[in-house]
Amino acid sequence: MSVSTKGFCENVLTLKAASGLKAGVPVAVSANDTVSAAGADAKFCGVSVNVNGGYAGVQLSGVVTMPYTGTDAPAVGYAALASDGAYGVKASTKGNTYLVLSVNTTAKTVSFML
Repeated sequence: MSVSTKGFCENVLTLKAASGLKAGVPVAVSANDTVSAAGADAKFCGVSVNVNGGYAGVQLSGVVTMPYTGTDAPAVGYAALASDGAYGVKASTKGNTYLVLSVNTTAKTVSFML
């Protein structure tokens, strides 16, 4: 048996996508019913899982794995994460607190609960 977090409490909401939004990035609400890529050091509400026809599917809960940047890797357990402004996240006291389940320092990815 192996560890699996796929599908656990995943909830996806469809919102309007700001111009240029891509899938797989942390997002923030930028206008009424609209999300855009979260800026550097910004709190984010979820992760875009798909973008099509001017709309984005935004994962608001469940486990996601994202690239991280910065010299300090996020720590497992509860840790503050913010958008890095480059389509990933980083450890930052300016962010929200998430439950970090695993960190891969070789691949520079972090898996956490939204």
